[in-house]
Amino acid sequence: MREQRETLTIGGLARAAGVHVETIRYYQRRGLLTAPERPAGGIRRYGREEVERLGFVKSAQRLGFSLDEVAELLRLDDGLHCDEASALAERKLGEVREKIADLRRIEAVLAERVRACRAREDGPDCPLIASLHDGPEGLGEA
Repeated sequence: MREQRETLTIGGLARAAGVHVETIRYYQRRGLLTAPERPAGGIRRYGREEVERLGFVKSAQRLGFSLDEVAELLRLDDGLHCDEASALAERKLGEVREKIADLRRIEAVLAERVRACRAREDGPDCPLIASLHDGPEGLGEA
């Protein structure tokens, strides 16, 4: 492990984790990642643990967790808080399902507007543009 720590500068860590150096610094400021001590006259070195932690953060973000939620998941990452982690995931699942329902409503309205545009006579008004001028009432439930 010591050899690996000595091989990863912040740039190397960024490459290994597939993020930008500024992302690492931002995560450090947010408390998601700690900055190792800087040896006298040297540069900080990172190891496998930091690469894995960055992987955890990025995986959680891909599932839609905010950085605040990621911080909470990291706090719960000791094997003893599965119920709390599960509750957080259930809340996130509810949010995702809500977004999917919203997207389905948007899809239905857009599909109807596209059909209306394709079916229109060669008149001056575009059904999509006209519905946008009508405000939210012209867009149905979306």
